[in-house]
Amino acid sequence: MKDLKTLTAEAERVRADGMYALRTLTSMDLTSLGENDTDQTIRDLCARAVTPRGHVAAVCVYDKFVPLALNELRGTGVRVATVCNFPHGLPDAAQAVAEASAQVAAGAQEVDVVLPYKRYKAGHRDQAIALLHQVREVCGETVLLKVILETSQLQSLKIIGEASRDAIEAGADFIKTSTGKVPGGATLEVAAVMLDAIREMAPKIKRTLGFKPSGGLKTVADAAGYLYLADNIMGEGWATPQTLRFGASGLLNDVKNHLGL
Repeated sequence: MKDLKTLTAEAERVRADGMYALRTLTSMDLTSLGENDTDQTIRDLCARAVTPRGHVAAVCVYDKFVPLALNELRGTGVRVATVCNFPHGLPDAAQAVAEASAQVAAGAQEVDVVLPYKRYKAGHRDQAIALLHQVREVCGETVLLKVILETSQLQSLKIIGEASRDAIEAGADFIKTSTGKVPGGATLEVAAVMLDAIREMAPKIKRTLGFKPSGGLKTVADAAGYLYLADNIMGEGWATPQTLRFGASGLLNDVKNHLGL
């Protein structure tokens, strides 16, 4: 495998095409996490999730909308995700566990939980990771756990790599870059480090591991770079909706343009 710096530079030059557009569509977590979301907002989101060329992997909504989304998407194959300890990544494990428990009880199929990244960055790593262990226990074996690292706030690639490995050891099925609620989102440089951590950890972990870039992805060209990295770091065929997701709200518009929808 080429070194990560070389692969990142190559990924920046990848051009969008129909193949990348279709792969992006089927790996998308179509997201609406607006403070003013309504039932109609979520119905519209769910209607957009299914297209003549296929459906997105999941929709991600606030937990109060989980039952509605499940009803709207019944029989489509689209999963329903929600967010926990969001967006600030507070260190209150009891609150995060209570929140996740209610989300699982409501039928959420995936939970995106925010790592207490400020505590982690400040050196209180055991406390931060303990919260993830407890939320993992609540999710059990059937609910997918995606851990948001908020990479733009972790400051160094070294810390991002360490947080990636710690989150995986704590039970993350996916590691995710960003909440989209603070400045800075996914970058190819960070993605390379996180994918490399997954590559390293995968032989030691008895479950499927995945990666989710989020924050700032707007075009198929943006997504194509991440798919290129996944193909080259993890191997051709690894990146599927079971292992790679794109967290985005506006990305679908450009996907549909490329696919003529």
